[in-house]
Amino acid sequence: MKKFAKAVRIATLAPIMAFVLITMCFFLKPGSFDALQYILAIIFLTVLPMLGYPLQPHVPHFKDKGREGQRNLAMVMAVVGYVIGIIVALATGTGGILLIIYLTYLFSGLLLMLFNKVFKIRASGHAGGVAGPLGLLILLFGPPALWGLIVLGLMCWASLVLKRHTVSQLIIGSIIPLAALVIAVLICGGFSVIMG
Repeated sequence: MKKFAKAVRIATLAPIMAFVLITMCFFLKPGSFDALQYILAIIFLTVLPMLGYPLQPHVPHFKDKGREGQRNLAMVMAVVGYVIGIIVALATGTGGILLIIYLTYLFSGLLLMLFNKVFKIRASGHAGGVAGPLGLLILLFGPPALWGLIVLGLMCWASLVLKRHTVSQLIIGSIIPLAALVIAVLICGGFSVIMG
């Protein structure tokens, strides 16, 4: 059971879920953004955050901090990717869904850091990495995207089995990206931007 739980946690890492989100938007919502923006989004939302893990032993501030150092560097790399993504999207006139995705990830990352580091309220970034994309997919595709609740449920189950998070940490971590999504949608001109 623990092996399956570990596999679920790996499959639902935030950068992997970002890849799924970007890919579904690109192929199932044609015209949302072009192929170049799709590739750049994969780099900014998936590749850069994942680089934190192999780079950790080589970055002085993080190299002697074990798993916590890996997570912290991954979070820094993720925020860097989100910011670069927003800058590129704005510079190239790419708005709509892709800008909402970048803003949602940036706001989620900042809010998670605020809760975890400043308020000392542990919120699950793992839960946020599944709930955020799921929220956007439900907005974009409606009831058919509700299948994603199974993925969210499995991730929560795996986190509890492996004692990585408590129920409250998972709930807080799931709410943060949904709030970030609402803020991002409002900044970008309302829900008509993603519905149209």
